[in-house]
This record gives sequence, structure tokens and C-alpha cells, in this order.
Amino acid sequence: MDNLIICDRCGSDACMVDEVNQDIKTYMCFGCGFQSNSLMKEGEEFYETQLQSLPELYKDLITEDGSGKKWLPSTINVSDKGMVFANGTGIGNWMWSAVKSVPLTEEDIKKDPILSKKKEKIDYKMDMSTIKHFPERDFIEALSYIGVLPE
Repeated sequence: MDNLIICDRCGSDACMVDEVNQDIKTYMCFGCGFQSNSLMKEGEEFYETQLQSLPELYKDLITEDGSGKKWLPSTINVSDKGMVFANGTGIGNWMWSAVKSVPLTEEDIKKDPILSKKKEKIDYKMDMSTIKHFPERDFIEALSYIGVLPE
């Protein structure tokens, strides 16, 4: 069951909590764009595994709340809409970036050796010419820009 709560990271009232089971809850804050779960704590195997695959910027932006949960930026990728992701060079110089997706053409597929060999059909690509940047607290506006939420 999904519920909105006050975010332990930013204080926004737009944090969605989902109880996966009696031991695990996930948190997604639409106020700040950061996410966490019950296993995102120092010493937890799940957290340590996540650190291995995160880009350096995401590692730099990890924050800890009062209960010890680690929060990291979300990446939202909706194939037929677009993508929102943290973008920048470090803690003092980053924003949310949003790009819209566009349909792939047959020419795109023919030009790309990886796409031409894929078994499953890919219908969209991210159009970097549509990139738009949003301040940290404008995560919802970034989602609206790509059409995931109404404007």
C-alpha cells in the first residue's frame, strides 16, 4: 500500500512510502527527487552493492537521515516520455536534467550496430537536444517537462 509521508531527507510532504514486506519499505520523494529503502544503511549488503554501480556524482550526493537511512538521487526513465537524472560535477554544482524521448527511425537502427543486433524492439531514444535543467527542489517540474506528470 502506497502512502504519502513527510520526507525524512527534505521535509517535503510528497514522499511516497511503499511497504514491500514487514521488513522492507521503499521511499521515493517527489519533493527532492531522492529515494531510499530500509536496506540503504551503512553495513547493509544491499547498500554496499548499490555503491559499486553508482556514478560518482550519485555517490557524492548521498545523504543520511536521522534514522541512518541513506538517500540517493533518483533516475526516472520512461521510454516513451523521457528521462530525469542528476547531472553535474559535484555537490556544489549539480541539477536535475530532463530529456524527452523521440521515436527511433529505421535509419537510427541501421546506423547503430548494437541496436541492429538487439532481439527485442526498441522504439524510442533520448533526444539530448531537448535537455533542460532544473534546480534540486524542482524535481516535479522536471517530471512534468518530460510528460510523466501533468504541467
